[in-house]
Amino acid sequence: MIRICTSLTEAGYDVLLVGRTKPNSVFLADQVFEQHRLNCWFESGKLFYIEYNLRLLLYLLFKRADAFSAVDLDTLVACTIAAKIRSKKLMFDAHEYFEEVPEVTNRPLIKHVWQTVGKLFIPQAHLAYTVNRALADIFSEKYDKQFEVIRNVPYPYPLVKHTESEVKPVLLYQGALNKGRGLEQLLEAMTQLDVECWIAGEGDLSGKLRNLVRDLGLKDKVKFLGYVEPDKLKHLTAKATIGYNVMENMGLSYYYSLANKFFDYIQAEVPQICAPFPEYEHINQKFEVALLTPCKSDEIVKSIQLLLADKAYYNKLQQSCEKAKQTFNWESEDEKLKSMYRNVI
Repeated sequence: MIRICTSLTEAGYDVLLVGRTKPNSVFLADQVFEQHRLNCWFESGKLFYIEYNLRLLLYLLFKRADAFSAVDLDTLVACTIAAKIRSKKLMFDAHEYFEEVPEVTNRPLIKHVWQTVGKLFIPQAHLAYTVNRALADIFSEKYDKQFEVIRNVPYPYPLVKHTESEVKPVLLYQGALNKGRGLEQLLEAMTQLDVECWIAGEGDLSGKLRNLVRDLGLKDKVKFLGYVEPDKLKHLTAKATIGYNVMENMGLSYYYSLANKFFDYIQAEVPQICAPFPEYEHINQKFEVALLTPCKSDEIVKSIQLLLADKAYYNKLQQSCEKAKQTFNWESEDEKLKSMYRNVI
């Protein structure tokens, strides 16, 4: 969202990014665009989504705007109603296949609610886009609405190289600590690996994973770094030896994912082990930047040991990252995003 809002600000728009305050929220860093957080009584569940959309709707009804951009289905109801009432443009930015995430896909009633929201409101958007071609094709057919692709790729930045003498082998996971991200399997694998594991992020499994580290006796090998600010995260990523992006196939959202971290590791020239899902396979055929690995602890162990032992193979992946990052960076998405908005506003 920082990249999207910054690009639109550079294009001459006055941009306001709206979110919500959580109990562990850190202070917002200054940006070139405005930011606002809504305060909610409820933190999760049905009451949270109802309350948040009501608060968001009331807020948007009285803010000067020419367009409202909804990010995922959980903000779409409020944004659509506000756009209709005020006769403004509506954009829809799908970061994931919302009704197919693990927390939803096995709950028929909840899934039906989000499917209904999508069918009712997505076709009303003046512009719709998502993070990869597979999801764009699925959404375009499902909602009879053309979806464009804006990939969640990082800004290019000067890379500070770290030699083997400077750091120990580090396995890095960055992102939400949620169900299906292969984190339990990662910790089980760590019992057989002689590496240090850094986990940057928080989520629903934060407490469970910390307890698992204690139970497995991994306190000296696993570091929980909590939330890391984006500017600090890229320097942290550059220090890693191997990136971790292995997931369970727990629904179409994960199966057709193209995670930010995949591109963050590429930009930092860090070889990674990655889920063998279609979008990753497609990129890896052109730029071999990852070792595709099933989400099983023994397979994770084998893959990491291979990357650490086979220097020639590791260097090959690293060189592929150096080439791939020339293609997969925000400069390649920036002008497309601006052009899409110019065509609507």
